[in-house]
Amino acid sequence: MPDSTPSRRRLLTASLALGAGAATSFTLPSLLDRPTETGRVLHSRAPLPKPFQVPLPIPPVLRPTSTEGGIDRYRITQRASRAELLPDGLTTPLWGYDGIFPGPTIVSRRGRTTVVRHRNELPVPTVVHLHGGRTPADSDGYPTDLLLPAPDAAHRRTDPHAQHHGRTPQKTGHGGEPNRHGQGTGPHAPDPRAHLTRGSREYTFPLDQPAATLWYHDHRMDFTAPAIYRGLAGFHLVRDDIEDALPLPHGERELPLMIADRAFAADGSFDYPSLDPELHTTPGVREEFTGGVLGDVILVNGAPWPEHEVTATRHRLRILNGSNARRYHLALDPPPPGGGAFRQIGADQGLLAAPRDHDTLPTGPAERHDVVVDFGRYPVGSTVTLVNRLGSGGTRQVMRFRVTRRAADDSHVPRRLAEIEPLHRSQATVTREFAFQAGQVHGRPGWLIGRRPFAPDRIEARPQLGAVELWRFVADAHHPVHLHLVGFQILARGNGRRPGPHDAGVKDTVHLRPGESTEVIARFDGYRGRFLFHCHNAEHEDMAMMANFEVV
Repeated sequence: MPDSTPSRRRLLTASLALGAGAATSFTLPSLLDRPTETGRVLHSRAPLPKPFQVPLPIPPVLRPTSTEGGIDRYRITQRASRAELLPDGLTTPLWGYDGIFPGPTIVSRRGRTTVVRHRNELPVPTVVHLHGGRTPADSDGYPTDLLLPAPDAAHRRTDPHAQHHGRTPQKTGHGGEPNRHGQGTGPHAPDPRAHLTRGSREYTFPLDQPAATLWYHDHRMDFTAPAIYRGLAGFHLVRDDIEDALPLPHGERELPLMIADRAFAADGSFDYPSLDPELHTTPGVREEFTGGVLGDVILVNGAPWPEHEVTATRHRLRILNGSNARRYHLALDPPPPGGGAFRQIGADQGLLAAPRDHDTLPTGPAERHDVVVDFGRYPVGSTVTLVNRLGSGGTRQVMRFRVTRRAADDSHVPRRLAEIEPLHRSQATVTREFAFQAGQVHGRPGWLIGRRPFAPDRIEARPQLGAVELWRFVADAHHPVHLHLVGFQILARGNGRRPGPHDAGVKDTVHLRPGESTEVIARFDGYRGRFLFHCHNAEHEDMAMMANFEVV
């Protein structure tokens, strides 16, 4: 795949900003030689299908089991299954929410509490995080708050901790000798705040937040990357009256699109370079993949390079980059007459104040882009390919739309979408700076924040409840930085430059480029407690690029 090499000046600036003499596993010359994808391609050994041979799957919408008392209750079982993704009779083992990938979509209303009971029938512990949710700390999916496998699951192994239920000190850490739950028992102290549950547990999401495209995924300590790679991810959409009043495309013309790259082993299984393929003991990946795992097959909603028939009308695409490490630079081929292929109406945390037109959409892992595409600008019979300008071969193509017929279209995108309170630099009571860089983690290659690996017992920041703070991030490589609990606004890129055209709205994940510093501003309201910020390159996250903040 085409990868531009970052300039020496940019990387030198980054190395100086990150501090001379930092103990890194990658020297400046080796960074210069590394592609800016910050990862390595894992090539499939199974026969692959030709693009555009299968229809786009739409994840089913989950029905609540109860709606009494203003609370919508759901049940999801995390279990193993198999899917036919490849030709020649091969099937792919999955770990899925309700056994499917992506998992079922949950649709919630703002202000109505959603409670989801998860049951774990997988052979390893799990953790559920609602990415983008304003969620109390005890339901936010902290990585040591394990949901242990159900005791009556057929795969269950003897487990000395089977009797635990409740707050129990757990050994944690990256590297060192791990225990049966996949948590290192190395140099870190036990986590006395960890909450362990056996079999099933409820996650409570108050969802007092604007309409937005959220997603839920596994967040287990040290093993997030392979768990998501095996299928533990799904959409969670929040709707509200403000969005409902807008004349946007809806129904069949509203498409959730989870874009995720994978590689396939010869037997059809997802290929992933885990040091421990069973995900029980040693975390991490083989050293050549510490920058990130890049697959050579692009899946959309779990299907390889699918095709979708559309009418010559406007369609709303809720695009999620669900990849572990891959970035995309999305475009339409051919572009529509006059340009402006994508009319962006929303970002990670909901609607923009006003729409923005883009010819391309750069997106890093975990970012969401809510866009409207007008297929009425193409003649009936046209095929329109969603392409990735950062890819080549199979990774250049994402999916294809086939414009089949004319149809009535009463939708449009208004000039004003939502009211967003702008946060100003003068409101910030504290400015904090965090460096994201490669380093050694207990004698193994890893990734650091502020030159330190993640430790559950260390708090890096204590914002006051309701306070506005400015956080400055600086990066040595590509790092999509995600804050739990809060949305933020991007104030500056690089050396105080204005945000880019794709930085509008309220975000929860910002993609940092090599050698780049970025300033974001957030109000830390909602809930007190311990929360995370981390790189959402899932391999970086598993190799210690996480840190705690505690709202006090």
